[in-house]
Amino acid sequence: MTENENNQNDDGFVFKALSEQQADTNAGFVALIGAPNAGKSTLLNHLVGTKVSIVTHKVQTTRAIVRGVAMEDKAQIVFVDTPGIFKPKRRLDRAMVDTAWGGARDADIVAVIIDAKRGIDSEVEKILVELQNIRLPKVLILNKIDLTPREKLLELAKKANEYTIFDDTFMVSALRGSGTQDILKYFAERMPEGPWLYPEDQASDIPLRMLAAEITREKLYLRLHQELPYISTVETDSWEEKPDGSVRIEQTIYVERDSQKSIVLGKGGQTIKTISQKAREELMEAFEVPVHLFLFVKVRENWSDDPERYRNMGLDFPSN
Repeated sequence: MTENENNQNDDGFVFKALSEQQADTNAGFVALIGAPNAGKSTLLNHLVGTKVSIVTHKVQTTRAIVRGVAMEDKAQIVFVDTPGIFKPKRRLDRAMVDTAWGGARDADIVAVIIDAKRGIDSEVEKILVELQNIRLPKVLILNKIDLTPREKLLELAKKANEYTIFDDTFMVSALRGSGTQDILKYFAERMPEGPWLYPEDQASDIPLRMLAAEITREKLYLRLHQELPYISTVETDSWEEKPDGSVRIEQTIYVERDSQKSIVLGKGGQTIKTISQKAREELMEAFEVPVHLFLFVKVRENWSDDPERYRNMGLDFPSN
């Protein structure tokens, strides 16, 4: 046997080993759906092990699809955090709700998160009824169990299954992270065979520019959640990596009225200064580089009817 033939055999063996390794892996999608403030984003961050979705007291904080990647043994689980499902009143609402149901229908498994303390109200009931039309494996996750008596949890699980049959039920506290390991193991065992969809060390597919804008929007809402309508938004206008390794980021906060602009700026610019400082601190922690953040506030009336704004948020623009 010649040296070349030896190399060919060796190469063939390596190729075969890699193929077998790929065939031994699993990957798939799990859609997290539920009513606003059910705890989807908090749960996602715990499942992934790092922050990929912002969390605030404001309802409908999550607007577009956010994918968080979790590894469990040889399985890669892509959790899809969808906007909270509620009765839409305006165009932006419709885009968010459509996006949520679209994310559910494209997944391998649908996980419905219910705030156990809140129970099954009219919003949750509509979700459970609509789920009857989705022919996919479904899992029920009761959240905030640390705030709910056990007898109520069992009653709630039974009632939810009267609307649509769930394959399994989990009880967790997303805020504390309890119960999340059981969820990871369960989904890992049910992911389809196939190669991983993302690099092993990648926690999310959200672009850095969008993640930066989301972090600033979180700080905006946390600072002004009682005073500022959720219709406001943040966009990253520029991202410049400097020779010293730092990043210069310029962002614009869009509001719909001059009165809202005054609220964001605050007296003597103190409010926006605080928002900028909080956002910059988290951005530096997330990106592990020095960050120079510059925020601007602009009034754009009816921005929620502008198709370009929807594209920037990763949403489809509803036709009516």
